[in-house]
Amino acid sequence: MAGASVAILVVDDEREVRTLLRKCFEREGFHVLEAKDGAQLRARIEQHPISLITLDLTLGGEDGLELAREIRAKCNVPIVMISGKGDTIDRVVGLELGADDYITKPFQLREVLARVRAVLRRYAPTPPAVAATSERYAFADMVLDVSRRELARGAGSLQDLTTAEFNLLEIFVKRPHRVLSRDNIMDLLKGHGWSPVDRSIDGLVGRLRKKIEPNPDEPRLIKTVRGVGYAFTADARRL
Repeated sequence: MAGASVAILVVDDEREVRTLLRKCFEREGFHVLEAKDGAQLRARIEQHPISLITLDLTLGGEDGLELAREIRAKCNVPIVMISGKGDTIDRVVGLELGADDYITKPFQLREVLARVRAVLRRYAPTPPAVAATSERYAFADMVLDVSRRELARGAGSLQDLTTAEFNLLEIFVKRPHRVLSRDNIMDLLKGHGWSPVDRSIDGLVGRLRKKIEPNPDEPRLIKTVRGVGYAFTADARRL
C-alpha cells in the first residue's frame, strides 16, 4: 500500500531521524509530513488527512505517551511508536494507549517499512468479496455478512470496518459466549494474514467496541475477562 494518497506523519524532535524516515518512506511512494513537537503534530493533523503516524516518545520536554493518548481520543489514525526507550513498561503502556506497533532505536529501515506496511494493511477498508454461498450472522440489532464482508445495522445502514476489525468481529461472532485469551485471538487472526502482538489486541478490541457498542465505556457485546482475555456475550445466530 503506497501512493500519494497515503500520507505518513513523522514525529520526532531529531531532524536527522525525521530526514532518515522521510527519505525511506518517500522512496516507497508515500507522501511524508514532519513534526518536531506536539504543536506541529496537532497542526499537521488539522491541516492534512493522515494515514499513519510514527511517534517518538521523547519530544524534548513532552511526553509522547500523552500525545498518543490525545491522538487516539480524537481520531482512529494508526500509530507506530519509534523510541529510544526500550523498557518493557514503556512498550506495554504505549500499546495499551492505542499504538499499533512499537519499534526501538536504533532501528533498521527495512524493519520500520515492513511494520508500517503491515499496520496500513490492517487499517485498509475491507475489500468486497464474491462468494458462492451466503454466510450471515445476526446479533443485537446487526447482521454480519461474512461472504460480502459487510456489517449492517437494523435500519440497513452499513458500518465501516477496517480489515482487522472485521476479522476480529467474525472471530467473536462465530464463537459467542466463549472466553478467548489474547493468545487465542492472536492465533486466529494470524490465519487472516497478519501477525499481531499481544497488546495490539487490546487496541483493536477498543476500536471495534467504538463501532458496535452503544456505549464503548460500558461494553455489553465484548466483555473483558480480567486476567484472561475477552468474550462475545451477544446471542449470535446464523441466518
